[in-house]
Amino acid sequence: MTTLIEAPPADADGLLPSKKKSSGGGLGTYILVRFFLIIPTVIILVTLVFFLMRVIGDPITAAQGGRLPPEVLAQRIHEAGYDRPILVQYFEYVGQLATGNFGTTITDRRPVVQMVMTFGIATLELAINALIVALLVGIPLGLVSAYKRDKAPDAVLRFFAILCYATPVFFAGLLMKLTFSVWLGWLPVAGRASTRTELSMGALAAPTGIYWLDALRSGNMAAFGDVAAHSVLPALTLGLLTAGVFLRLVRTNVIGTLGKDYVEAGRSRGVSNFRLVTKHAYKPALIPIITVMGLQIALLLGGAVLTESTFEWKGLGYQLVQYLNARDFVAVQGIVVLLAVIVAVTNFIVDVAAALIDPRVRY
Repeated sequence: MTTLIEAPPADADGLLPSKKKSSGGGLGTYILVRFFLIIPTVIILVTLVFFLMRVIGDPITAAQGGRLPPEVLAQRIHEAGYDRPILVQYFEYVGQLATGNFGTTITDRRPVVQMVMTFGIATLELAINALIVALLVGIPLGLVSAYKRDKAPDAVLRFFAILCYATPVFFAGLLMKLTFSVWLGWLPVAGRASTRTELSMGALAAPTGIYWLDALRSGNMAAFGDVAAHSVLPALTLGLLTAGVFLRLVRTNVIGTLGKDYVEAGRSRGVSNFRLVTKHAYKPALIPIITVMGLQIALLLGGAVLTESTFEWKGLGYQLVQYLNARDFVAVQGIVVLLAVIVAVTNFIVDVAAALIDPRVRY
């Protein structure tokens, strides 16, 4: 009796077997473990930020010492509870965070959460724009670099990737601003939009707060063009920083995939190198990018502080610098903690997405 073993169906080139349905085993445990890892991560970050901010003394003296009469200053310190033991203050602060109370800014007396909601959307818009630039630049150039491996274009692109990553964000921003805004006059010098567009966006009630998206939703193409012109230089400045990482990552992974047996088999069957790169090698190379993207969110938020200050982009980074100059460490502490929470949650989402795409990352 002859036993027939049915081979798995292959793709158009006969190289890759079709994907088997994943059993999904371990995914629930993986997500649960990753979720509960957020808690100690956030607690450690909150603790570090709290005690580092207290090294300089109490926040009210730091912000308003010398501006208020000593008796008024002492009264305010007592009312805020900053004259109590540091551990008492810490546990009270953690208790407040658990209820969603991140404190009130000292300089303009606003709830930190409200302030973050007001300015955070601008930072989110900048991060989205920068991520789009990074993906549009990094992935195609990484494929070209792998396709032209060890040739002149590959050497140029590798140098470009190192240059993007090594150049300080503020220097790149100032250079672009000087070249394209001051010397050539092609693009606006600063801001998220012109004053006229800002007023029209206010009239539209800006449902999302992301200017280009609200302009598109309302069909106001003049406003969209103005917002896009203001976004180009900040997005390029921040996006190229991450594009260099993506370029090197895609190149390395595509070259690694091109050495696999099934790709060699395809090459021996006459499949062109271009088709092997664009059809079979780039998809596996994208999986590590999804994993690294979580780490890049932290890099983008860190870079946003300098980018927003360079281009007067009034987001959280710009506001953070203003509060640092005013020595309002309650506001600084609140912003840093919230950014840390955002980074931790983003990494959790990215880890889950990577586990869904590639079961090998589960444990």
